[in-house]
Amino acid sequence: MAVAVGTTAPDFTLLDADKNPVSLSAHAGKSVVVAFFPAAFTGVCQDELCTFQGALQRLNGVNAAVVAITADIPFANKAFAVANGLEFPILSDFTLSTINAYDVAFENFAGIPGLTRSHRAVFVVGPDGTITYSEVTANPGVLPDFDALYAAIGA
Repeated sequence: MAVAVGTTAPDFTLLDADKNPVSLSAHAGKSVVVAFFPAAFTGVCQDELCTFQGALQRLNGVNAAVVAITADIPFANKAFAVANGLEFPILSDFTLSTINAYDVAFENFAGIPGLTRSHRAVFVVGPDGTITYSEVTANPGVLPDFDALYAAIGA
């Protein structure tokens, strides 16, 4: 079961698309949308991250940041970010440490034995580090409820 609303968000430090370390704790004092997605260059993941890109100004207006996390390597994330004009960090969790800490691992993804990715999951971490919103979709082909997410963050 994914980490629950009201609990302290597990901190992480992961590499962005340029191989720079990015930590959740570096965003202290802001709300942070932490969006886990299964894989770069897939249709639904592209739709999701492009939706967040389209909402960046709205989110920045309420002192919120977006970070996206996938098990893909930084090189793939860089190509994905460039191809889609994404201006927020796409973080590589190739060791699955953060995916496991948030309890959103999706084993045997796409019916491929041994392939572990993440579920499509979105958390809002409040300025104090507490999870204030959580959504894990039952099907990775389903987008998160953006309206509920934006309402939870006040955007």
